[in-house]
Amino acid sequence: MTTALALFDTAIGRCGIAWGERGVLGVQLPEAGDGHARARLAQKAPGAKEAPMPDDIRQACAAMTRLLDGEATDLGFIRVDMSEVAAFNRSVYDIARTIGPGETLTYGEIATRLGDKLLSRAVGKALGENPFPIVIPCHRVLAANGKTGGFSANGGVATKFRMLAIERARITPPKTDDAPMLFDPGLSIAPRRQRR
Repeated sequence: MTTALALFDTAIGRCGIAWGERGVLGVQLPEAGDGHARARLAQKAPGAKEAPMPDDIRQACAAMTRLLDGEATDLGFIRVDMSEVAAFNRSVYDIARTIGPGETLTYGEIATRLGDKLLSRAVGKALGENPFPIVIPCHRVLAANGKTGGFSANGGVATKFRMLAIERARITPPKTDDAPMLFDPGLSIAPRRQRR
């Protein structure tokens, strides 16, 4: 199967995408530099070489860019190739993909939808392995009581905060003083890019 990759600019930085004949193989959030982003994409799509985007991939990148500009954009049309994704992870991603911009679910709510609230940790692990961030919006999944939960992208939880802030997500604040709040007053959110 032929695989390819490309980088594209967004309001949160330079993202990347890898694709093959059956759809998107991976999406990469911004890294320390283009070389790091390409290396991470190559892990998701071994053998992928940089190439011009076909129309469907260009449309996918344009939609992700609009979403990261603050537009409530539906990414449901983007075809992802989950042939190499474990069955449990696929079921988690199917649920996560139904969470709209500005909305959130908890790990426990996804576990409950899968039939067992005790699967919360497994849900978190699956989301940490998500090869399709943005398209499969793992940033919209939080821990209980409004706590952030983890985020494995470069920048960690700060990147998660930034993406949720762009989407104007509303959640219940944590009930304890030791948990970080979703919108930390000290957190800097970059202004939206100006359209030309």
